[in-house]
Amino acid sequence: MTAPFLMKQGRSNNMNNIRDGTVARAINQSMPKIIIQYVTCVDYVSTKVGRAAMYLIFVMIGTLLLDAITRNIINIPLSWCVEMAQFTMAAYYILGGAYSMQLGDHVRMDLIYDACSEKNKARLDVVTSGCMLFYLSALLYGSLSSTIYAIKTGNPHPFKGAVSDQVGTNTLQ
Repeated sequence: MTAPFLMKQGRSNNMNNIRDGTVARAINQSMPKIIIQYVTCVDYVSTKVGRAAMYLIFVMIGTLLLDAITRNIINIPLSWCVEMAQFTMAAYYILGGAYSMQLGDHVRMDLIYDACSEKNKARLDVVTSGCMLFYLSALLYGSLSSTIYAIKTGNPHPFKGAVSDQVGTNTLQ
């Protein structure tokens, strides 16, 4: 089940292509079978995780609503609500990032990109992909060290592991 109110209009063709696997079939058949299987697997996982991540926004809203009610109406402030909302938001954009890129709905600066030739667009894509890989590698290092610290101190947070797992998945993609 998808949440059509969270997705842009007019993306049904992309969604149908993802569902029926035409994206994977469009890959050059001269490529090794293991690469085609890898791309198909990553696309499948990105789709399923991204669709599930769409609903994390409601978890974050519920957490912040709980915080507002307990703090202002019941007068019992909960110290964990804001941190939980922050981790939920981080999981929301990290888990949904690969899915957004898969659909082509990610944000980029089109002022320069649209004016470029196809060759220069490819060059810009290489540079931005390198920057993204560097960022995701740094994020993976930080999230893993944070997860290890939380486990060592006996204070594991469920979203810290999810963030580490998804950053690793995004880096592989």
